[in-house]
Amino acid sequence: METYVDATGVDTTRTETMGKQNRKKLKVMVAMDESKNSFYALEWAVEHLRDVISAEPETDQPGGLLTLVHVHPTYLQYIYPSGGTASAVYATDSVPESMKKAREESTAKLFTRSLEICRGKMVKTETMILEGDPKEMICEAVEQTHVDLLVVGSRGLGMIKRAFLGSVSDYCAQHAKCPILIVRPPRETSTSKSTKEHKSK
Repeated sequence: METYVDATGVDTTRTETMGKQNRKKLKVMVAMDESKNSFYALEWAVEHLRDVISAEPETDQPGGLLTLVHVHPTYLQYIYPSGGTASAVYATDSVPESMKKAREESTAKLFTRSLEICRGKMVKTETMILEGDPKEMICEAVEQTHVDLLVVGSRGLGMIKRAFLGSVSDYCAQHAKCPILIVRPPRETSTSKSTKEHKSK
């Protein structure tokens, strides 16, 4: 089951009512990358799902669990032997030390920013780093950790790019073993659009 919501202008009455009526705490997973859309999705989840993931000290009820998952795409380096032919070309997944260090620093910054969003929300949060195809690894993580809900941001790919590149959210909606919530980024206002058009002239 998949659900689409907008990061702004969403009617949260139903979500809040459900939270008050059913205080069962959930395990929620948010797929993170460096895009602003994934941070919108995390902000939306922390704000609007707090009734089902945050702890309640006044009732001594423990909270749920918020898992932030980030996937490093598999690195393929193509080797061309000196004097060899094209048929001798092969790929290795060993990551050069310089790239490995840069990737670790980038991931650390991503989780630092993500955890800052969760800070002060009484939400137990864990981070998870995987390697492989993001679409497949996210779905595997969902199945292995038995989460109740997967939250992903919509990348807003056009029809042509979506056809050729595919979409993480589309794939997860079809293969994830739990309900999935796809958070679309805020729509541009007419004022912001006109401003951009004016600057481009």
